[in-house]
Amino acid sequence: MPEVLFKVDLNKPFTEQALVGHNRWHPDIPAIVSVNPGAVFRIECKDWTDGQIGNNDNPNDVKDVDLTVVHVLSGPIHVNGAQPGDILIVDILDVGTLSEYEWGFTGIFAKENGGGFLTEHFPIAQKAIWDIQGIYTKSRHIPDVRFAGIPHPGLIGCAPSHDLLATWNKREADLVATNPNRVPPLAALPNPQNAILGSLKGAEYDRIAQEAARTVPPREHGGNCDIKNLSKGSRIYFPVYVDGAKLSMGDIHFSQGDGEISFCGAIEMAGYIDLHVDIIKGGVAKYGLTNPIFKPGPVEPRYSEYLVFEGISVDEFTGQQYYLDAHVAYRRACLNAIEYFKKFGYTGEQIYLLLGSAPVEGRISGIVDIPNACCTLAVPTAIFEKNVLPT
Repeated sequence: MPEVLFKVDLNKPFTEQALVGHNRWHPDIPAIVSVNPGAVFRIECKDWTDGQIGNNDNPNDVKDVDLTVVHVLSGPIHVNGAQPGDILIVDILDVGTLSEYEWGFTGIFAKENGGGFLTEHFPIAQKAIWDIQGIYTKSRHIPDVRFAGIPHPGLIGCAPSHDLLATWNKREADLVATNPNRVPPLAALPNPQNAILGSLKGAEYDRIAQEAARTVPPREHGGNCDIKNLSKGSRIYFPVYVDGAKLSMGDIHFSQGDGEISFCGAIEMAGYIDLHVDIIKGGVAKYGLTNPIFKPGPVEPRYSEYLVFEGISVDEFTGQQYYLDAHVAYRRACLNAIEYFKKFGYTGEQIYLLLGSAPVEGRISGIVDIPNACCTLAVPTAIFEKNVLPT
């Protein structure tokens, strides 16, 4: 087993760990460990909520989750020799559960506390607990379903530079200013409440807590991209913005569908990630990187038969026609799938949870045929332990 460079105690909050990670992005958060290019090591991670969700049947913990705490990240890791303008190569060698935590959860967040892709249709908090058995999972809350997972870090990235951080904060503040009272909000702006910033204390902590970016969205450095195929065997190429790169990760998923549509839509878990790192000097300019790129690994569930649902860019409430709007079209595909599977004895909430957590395939199938974008959602039929095909 690779050396464990960041170990977690699942019975303690993140602020009481032997090594304290962070839940905000800022270039001045100190690294907790240094590694050399070529190193192989293991990083343990708590679940993204820092243990706020319990293995029980009551969704009140999802309803009341404190989102100022998320995401708790393990790191930063200083990679010796990495400088701004380099590319940091990160190989994901393995992702797995911790032996005392072989379960996960999927949640529908309340509209007033995070919401989700279909929050206008499902505004009330709900959750499903999944039992993880090797590569497979089942849930007592969604009967007659069993599937293989595709474990991956939902969130992994390098620290931003001061300039990049300022860019993030300005453009997201400008967006929020267009509709400041929207529920849920248009963006999660810097918030010092419950900020975890590694070993920082005193005036330096106070300064950085006011400036540091929330971890909610993906950005140029990677971050919370929630890409299900970023699994075992993948190689990621990250642009480096600060000395040492300051790599961090967390939000491990046992499985996820494309889009993670219920916001807490993956099967969230605590776990470990085994990594190998290296550097391409001057790689950002050489290869024209703006955002990370990655080469998927060879390990994923292999389903061969799917039921595919189409959606077009027409609003389901008003019938308004949108112009090539992939967001609306994918929402309609998801809603069409939910309505279909309700005919097989499921509730809409159960299928909403399932589409976020099972390895469904989302596609932009047509983006040129005015005025309708066409998005598709492919659901593997083998995940159901009963026939769900039209007959």
